[in-house]
Amino acid sequence: MTDPTRSFGHELAAALRAGEVSSRELTQAHLENAERQNHALNAWLSIDAEEALRQADAADARIAVARVEGSEALAGLHPLLGLPVALKDLVSVAGGPCTAGSRILEGYRAPYDAHITERLRDAGAVLIGKTNMDEFAMGSSNEWSAFGQVSNPWDLDRVPGGSSGGSATAVAAFHSPFGIGTDTGGSIRQPAALTGTVGLKPTYGRVSRYGIVAFASSLDQIGPFARDSRDAAALLHAIAGRDERDATSSPVPVPDELLDIPAADDEAAAWLEGKRLGLPAEYFVKGMEPGVEERIRQAVDALEGAGATVEEVSLPHTDYGLATYYIVVPAEASANLARYDGVRYGHSVRLEGGDFIADYLATRGEGFGPEVKRRIMLGTYALSAGYYDAFYLKAQKVRTLIKRDFDEVFESGIDALVAPTSPSVAFKFGARIADPVAMYLSDACTLPANMAGIAGLSVPCGLSDGLPVGLQFIGAPWSELELLRFGRAYEAITVDADWRRLEPTQLSIADDAAGPTPSERAARLAAAVA
Repeated sequence: MTDPTRSFGHELAAALRAGEVSSRELTQAHLENAERQNHALNAWLSIDAEEALRQADAADARIAVARVEGSEALAGLHPLLGLPVALKDLVSVAGGPCTAGSRILEGYRAPYDAHITERLRDAGAVLIGKTNMDEFAMGSSNEWSAFGQVSNPWDLDRVPGGSSGGSATAVAAFHSPFGIGTDTGGSIRQPAALTGTVGLKPTYGRVSRYGIVAFASSLDQIGPFARDSRDAAALLHAIAGRDERDATSSPVPVPDELLDIPAADDEAAAWLEGKRLGLPAEYFVKGMEPGVEERIRQAVDALEGAGATVEEVSLPHTDYGLATYYIVVPAEASANLARYDGVRYGHSVRLEGGDFIADYLATRGEGFGPEVKRRIMLGTYALSAGYYDAFYLKAQKVRTLIKRDFDEVFESGIDALVAPTSPSVAFKFGARIADPVAMYLSDACTLPANMAGIAGLSVPCGLSDGLPVGLQFIGAPWSELELLRFGRAYEAITVDADWRRLEPTQLSIADDAAGPTPSERAARLAAAVA
């Protein structure tokens, strides 16, 4: 293979089994991209090339044994065997760093593997490193990482979305065919939209949260990044399933059909025949960029032209979603982050002559960044005496109404909802930093699915002003297979679109080791505005 980094994961899996390339060769090629371009993109917080190549050699050995045993043994290997995967840096890998993008966990080493790490090891995936992220997954732009901003490979002066911007960028920039993110209010789907990748938020409970640094426990869900729907399906198949160590992990079976998403475009497109899609008016939010709306409308027309029926539907409590989310989430975050006290692990400050309380306050003051502090304060306020009923309890009641809206739509026979993923394309560094409310609005189209605990998928649907736009499919609980079939069908009916053959436009600039870092770019933009 001339350049394995440009191939889809399912193509690489076939090439590995055919002996056209080794896992070591394709892992080395991806590592070279990641190491060469990380100066400009800052997508990676750590890369363990030595361990990755060891895992690649082990995968090659497994393939060699299967090849001797025959075609049936080869066919029984998981599609992820020997393929690189990028892990967001809140996934525990035994002995490895796990910072969650925060100084308060700098130097911490995970003592055990997360459930998904175990599952990926079982599949034979190659774990090449940990990706950058907004601190404790709190952010929509990857500007809140304690270790610097991440650049979007389509325009290095722009954000990749967040909080899983590092994983999205790693996949978009051909550093890895697969990535792992977490989605609390859109943190997989929104960066997928802004970087031109595929991102799936599974149903809450589909993937175990054991070994994942917690943000808001009733909403966090782990999911895949990939460059097409077939690869996203294969990664979900590897990581999903019941885990007895996580009480919220569901026993609902993981469908093996995730590994049989149609390869042929005609077969994939035929899925749309007779399907009913709902188009919620509430998702075309105020302030949506005209170019984004135009691409979404064109995608909807294409789906109708391929045999689907698109009906306008209403989700009347959507308008309350943002306010509800930003009461529930900070409340849960304030409780989860109380454990970072400087005593048990991570960053610790010991003041001369100070007592425990003084050390505790100094540790948290130094260790947490401004967005984390803002949300801790909001959450603590919402949970405080006299305000719990007025804010948190009421928000949970509204959350029930949001879920009921979705239930009623799906009970009416709608197979899935189709909507924008993000109301805008990637914005420039600093454009929303000074206005937290404007930043929070970035998730207006994604967070309702988290509030309801249901599944959502973002797939690329073209460009606006030269930047990617994401189309979102939202489904009932446990509908990941159906959503991925919708995504694959859309890929099939747009296979000849010119934009499908484009790569991120500034990858060549990212090759320049002497160029500015994302933090330097952000500072330059801020100075120009000032």
